[in-house]
Amino acid sequence: MSQTTESKPQGGQRGRGTPTYGGGRPDAKGGDRPRRRREPEEEVWVPKTILGQKVASGEISSLEEIIELGLRIQEAGIIKKLLPDLKSEVVDVGIIQKMTSNGQSTRFKAIVAAGNENGYLGIGQGKSKQMRIAIEKATNAAYLNVNPIKMGCGSWECRCDQKHSVPFKVKGKGGSVTIEIIPAPRGLGLVAGGKIKRLLELAGLKDAWTTAKGSTPTMNSTSKAILDCLRQTFSQG
Repeated sequence: MSQTTESKPQGGQRGRGTPTYGGGRPDAKGGDRPRRRREPEEEVWVPKTILGQKVASGEISSLEEIIELGLRIQEAGIIKKLLPDLKSEVVDVGIIQKMTSNGQSTRFKAIVAAGNENGYLGIGQGKSKQMRIAIEKATNAAYLNVNPIKMGCGSWECRCDQKHSVPFKVKGKGGSVTIEIIPAPRGLGLVAGGKIKRLLELAGLKDAWTTAKGSTPTMNSTSKAILDCLRQTFSQG
């Protein structure tokens, strides 16, 4: 009589009925259990400044109150706490190259705008050897530069009581770029270029005429000119 011997699977090999595709654990039916992806945990903001502690405790509840007191915002978490609906958007990215004694060095720069499309806008710039870090720096700077914008209807053609444009004509300058924003009647829309129009939309404007002079493709100067314009609506109004 011939005897048959069965060999056991060695080195982590499984039998024929238990496939090992993907390295997952076999379930009761012989298939693999899909691996669950860990969702990134949200970082809990811990205030480090006296102003941050007052905002976290509820003693200060608005950005306008901080500006009236003349306090300086040094934490992006303060803006995220006061304006939870704020969203950021990359406006422009570029490469900075220069020659050094060790050779050519390359860095990345990014410009990010943060706004809630309802009267708040901030613009920041960041530089780093990695694009991701440059965007993170620019986003943090944009939160720290968020300013309130006074909206209204300054057009003599409209004269409504809705907040859809600027309350009066404003002019701002950044570098070689000069931008002027003129109130427009309701329903006209934003008469502006692509990136300038997007920044005004993030600020919450729906109708306005704009004129721009200088090197407007340079977004660093253009974004500063727009922010200078919109700041005047709050300071002068």
